[in-house]
Amino acid sequence: MKVKIPFSYVLIALSITFFGLQNISEWLFGYDLLLLYGAKINQFILQGEIWRFLTPVFLHGSIVHLSFNMYALYSIGPSLERKYGSISFILLYTISAVFGNVFSFLYSSYVSLGASTAIFGLIAAQGVFIYKNRHLLGSAAKPLLTNVLFMIAVNLFLGLSPGIDNWGHLGGLVGGFLYAWFAGPSFGISENLFGENVIIKENKKIFLVTALILTIAIALVGIGYLLR
Repeated sequence: MKVKIPFSYVLIALSITFFGLQNISEWLFGYDLLLLYGAKINQFILQGEIWRFLTPVFLHGSIVHLSFNMYALYSIGPSLERKYGSISFILLYTISAVFGNVFSFLYSSYVSLGASTAIFGLIAAQGVFIYKNRHLLGSAAKPLLTNVLFMIAVNLFLGLSPGIDNWGHLGGLVGGFLYAWFAGPSFGISENLFGENVIIKENKKIFLVTALILTIAIALVGIGYLLR
């Protein structure tokens, strides 16, 4: 029987691999080559290096930074991926990462890297999923949603500490919320031919929504270029 590996685990493996390459680079060359060419660095983005809106999600500044983010991804990623499906989950993760780095580009002049932009988007998507499917979750919906909101509030508060890119976190929240609201799965109950209740999943135009949200991100970046 073929076993399907969740894409969340692939993301964790990639992040760990890239962190290893960052350390090897420092050992070989005396500096972090991947950070230099992949982190969110505004001056290089202004020179046209637009891949920096995505590549920071795979890079981390320390083993503690990596461990915290990978634990969060391991905790929330697989269950959310099962609800969304792998392709939609990948789009959610990507949009959250991009939006996080767009916000960081617009509002922060500091170098930024890490998966927390995307992870905040996943947390927002979890909250949206609970809210939109509260009729199925019943009395469990309110405490679940409260827990998500509390988690967001605590992490944003912790993000006020020096050296943490809270603008990236906020951007990830916005990106994840937009995608989840307009393209996230909604479940309902219907009857089949035998009169049995079955759970159905509403289909969404995920690629159209992705294109529209990324267009918004591009427009924001354009404004940022004009204001510099």
